[in-house]
Amino acid sequence: MLRRPRVLRRPRVPRWTLRTQLTLLYAAVFCTSAAALAALAVIFKPNVLVGGGCTAAPSVPQPPEPCGRPAHASVAGTIAHDARQNVAGLVMVAVLIVLALGVGRLIAGRVLRPLRTITSTARDISARDLHQRLALDGPGDEFRQLGETLDGLFERLEAAFQAQRNFVANASHELRTPLAAGRTVLQVALAEPDATAQTLRSACEKALKWGDRQERLIESLLTLAGSERGIERWEPFDLAGIARKAVADHRDEAERRGVRIDAALEAAPAAGDPALAESLMANLVGNAVRHNLDGGAVEIATATTGGRAVVTVGNTGPLVPPDEVDRLFQPFQRLGVQRVRHDGGHGLGLAIVRAIVRVHGATLTPEPRPEGGLDITVAFPPRP
Repeated sequence: MLRRPRVLRRPRVPRWTLRTQLTLLYAAVFCTSAAALAALAVIFKPNVLVGGGCTAAPSVPQPPEPCGRPAHASVAGTIAHDARQNVAGLVMVAVLIVLALGVGRLIAGRVLRPLRTITSTARDISARDLHQRLALDGPGDEFRQLGETLDGLFERLEAAFQAQRNFVANASHELRTPLAAGRTVLQVALAEPDATAQTLRSACEKALKWGDRQERLIESLLTLAGSERGIERWEPFDLAGIARKAVADHRDEAERRGVRIDAALEAAPAAGDPALAESLMANLVGNAVRHNLDGGAVEIATATTGGRAVVTVGNTGPLVPPDEVDRLFQPFQRLGVQRVRHDGGHGLGLAIVRAIVRVHGATLTPEPRPEGGLDITVAFPPRP
């Protein structure tokens, strides 16, 4: 039986914490400073020879004078004195090192206290909910700036998660509505004892109509998801040609509703994803035609301003309150409180427009008209 070769694992080296590193750094700086001061004191100390109470200045040579005690006793005393000084110096160095480590650890703990607070609070926020905030007080230092940055991040994450939950709930409701309606139509037709071919045909047509509604909704959801994914390859396109195609596609619907379309299309070259640009234009024009008054008008204009391709789509629809404009660009949001409409819309058109504008780095400017309706201007960035 073959044995597997034994793999030698490297011993795990314990990682030093930031507090330990700062403690050693402070202690090293303190000890180095103390050693430098001691060296300077020794260098600049007056050069004086001490020996049994007799002194001699080295600069002026003089004959040695007899001292009051033997020379060997003076040398032994000097050696003993130097030994005591060396021991005292070593003890002092050891005390200084211990003192430096203690003071360094205390200072490091004091400095890192806000960081520990940020870490523990951020861990609690990620584990429980996103409603809690750090809300650090004190001076406007780096830790305060870090706390404010994390608070802003938590706020954006909370908004994103809440928007995702709302989107899932609204999408479930919108998908369930045509399914339930189609099932109800078929059940009523099958439960009728005197059903004829005409009634069954009518029921099947209604079920197909609700199926088409569900299919359009799924296509809109896929378009919204694809527009938020980003652009893989940038290609040139002309907004005027794309707008001309969107007007031709919605001409029949506009005539059925009695809506007039006025187009002033000038060349507006831009760069990005042409398919997403077509979806943007189709949703802008379709939204302007669909949410309009009988006998109203839709105005479409493309131009190049300051090197930017600009398209403006406006209609003469119902009055839009200024505080409701931003809500209209969220998924499944419509003007008013009615959720289910029979105009073929799902409340995703303007959400798709906003997503496409974001991935292109363009600007979106909606302006409600005082007499009713909405003007939407999209300005693409200059072509590289």
